[in-house]
Amino acid sequence: MKNINCIKGTFDILPETSEIWREVESAVHDFMYVHGFGEIRTPAFEKTELFVRGIGDTTDIVNKEMYTWTDTDKAGTQLTLKPELTAPVVRSYIQHNLAGKNPIHRLYYIDSLFRRERPQKGRQRQFNQFGVEAIGSPFPEQDAEVISMAYQFFVSMGIEDLTVKINTIGSQDARQEYLKLLKEKLQPHAEELCETCQDRLHRNPLRLFDCKNPNCQALLDQYAPMISDNVSDEDSEHFETVLNLLDQLSIPYIHDKKMVRGLDYYTRTTFEITSTSLGAQDALCGGGRYDKLVETLGGKPTPAVGFAAGFERLLIALSSIKESEPEGINVYIVLLGEKAIPKGMVIADELRRTKGISVLVETLRRSMKAQMREANRSKAQYVIIIGEQEVESDLAQVKNMESGEQFDVALDQLAEYFSVDEDHHH
Repeated sequence: MKNINCIKGTFDILPETSEIWREVESAVHDFMYVHGFGEIRTPAFEKTELFVRGIGDTTDIVNKEMYTWTDTDKAGTQLTLKPELTAPVVRSYIQHNLAGKNPIHRLYYIDSLFRRERPQKGRQRQFNQFGVEAIGSPFPEQDAEVISMAYQFFVSMGIEDLTVKINTIGSQDARQEYLKLLKEKLQPHAEELCETCQDRLHRNPLRLFDCKNPNCQALLDQYAPMISDNVSDEDSEHFETVLNLLDQLSIPYIHDKKMVRGLDYYTRTTFEITSTSLGAQDALCGGGRYDKLVETLGGKPTPAVGFAAGFERLLIALSSIKESEPEGINVYIVLLGEKAIPKGMVIADELRRTKGISVLVETLRRSMKAQMREANRSKAQYVIIIGEQEVESDLAQVKNMESGEQFDVALDQLAEYFSVDEDHHH
């Protein structure tokens, strides 16, 4: 029989790694709590229509990357594993009439997403993100709060060489004019663009800026008008205020005129935060304002701004900072002979339940030597040895693994012994 392995682009998180995942998750929860954001959890799959309408049917995500299937219901509804989180959050926002409960909602999430990508470092088919959505405020201070949160979170994790790249792509009205202009200027040079970009030029010219081909980028530099130079006065003013607030908050940024972000729902502010500790795939997070999405998905017109950050990317950046040392356990119970087994299990149960002490109990009936090796491997601070004669005499041998000293403690006194002296654990 051939082994069954996990699917390409997916991965298992084993205990030695899940500890660092948990640390980061806890850090996210704590950070969001301090900023007054509440957690939202949405289902793993949604109606396909949500993403087609929300993200845009000319985007790569909708065209190439979604896991979609037909439901067995009578209508043959199309369902999709969620490839991003903003549309589901907005769907939930509308469905539960959150607008009626409060004019502003600050939400955050930690979740798994699914895209049929060509797997590469830091890009998986099932990947994880955390992010925020601030729904309800049209004002630049909301953009600044969201950008500053993303930046400060990475700073708090100890990541260095952070750069905020920021741009404005104006409102959707101004964009139509701009796209006409962009087409006009690039049409004469269409032949020189790569095939994908030739297609983009007709279908969705804004996506030209996403192309990784250096030749296409050079053509854009030479001939393309920049979107931030073609936005309304109001949009420019909004953008200037955001930058001004970032200055006040001492957040360094670069105005990157070519940054448009890969989703159709963005308006006005778009931004990315990058770090050199990631190599070429340098973006840690991205986001922006999406003032039309709530409306597009059937809600009342409601402004919103958010960001999403990749977990895997963050862990790559963190791995260059620190090696995680897995925590050891407090106590290993060595059992010798069958009579010792029930005693050991009862003691372990009591220590865990009443004292919150981490305890491993031997269940392989190995030799004393093998069990002591196991205790060392599991970084136990203490070993309790229970054999036939310990059961007879009601005394266990306790060994302090750090100092090497050994002493007897009555079996029914063990729980007391480990709680009197706080240094014994944690």
